[in-house]
Amino acid sequence: MYRKGKNPEFYTELAKKQNYPARSVYKLKEIDEKYRIFKHGDKVLDFGSAPGSWLLYISEKIGNNGVVTGIDIENVNIPKKNNITFFKKSIFDLQESDLKDKKFDAVVSDMAPNTTGLAFVDAGKSLELVEESFKLAKRFLKPGGNFVCKIFDSSSTSKFFNIMEKHFKFSKRFRPKAIVKQSKELYIIGCGFIEQ
Repeated sequence: MYRKGKNPEFYTELAKKQNYPARSVYKLKEIDEKYRIFKHGDKVLDFGSAPGSWLLYISEKIGNNGVVTGIDIENVNIPKKNNITFFKKSIFDLQESDLKDKKFDAVVSDMAPNTTGLAFVDAGKSLELVEESFKLAKRFLKPGGNFVCKIFDSSSTSKFFNIMEKHFKFSKRFRPKAIVKQSKELYIIGCGFIEQ
């Protein structure tokens, strides 16, 4: 499924066939298959959930004994499921009282800013979202938990990665095959959260 050289529309069409609202699900699927981010029964916090592909995928992976809580400033467009909770809210306004669960097995973020076309501006806005998602991950992750976040690659990426990796037993920068070739996005993965 993840062979190189696929037409960019391949994943969009596949998402439609498999009833996911967006192609981004295949980025998460590849990350999960490679680094085992989710397991049955997990509690997961998903930032930037709209339109809902990641929520659906995580819901399937964690099963009925797990729960995934999604947060986004936009609404999701997916069928209701018993193990999915969604809040329409900015992560900058997120309060601990908003969450039924206070600790999670995984925190994931596919957030991206509204792009301007100016690479340095977009990268700066992306970094701001990433830094906030990481701050919240440190607050809400269980020891041993996993973290995945999208970032627009820039000169600041290595600096952020160097800070982030100190909090995990394993960390990696990873570019899934479903990313469009000309895109600057990549994913930062941390497995085995170390409370400090």
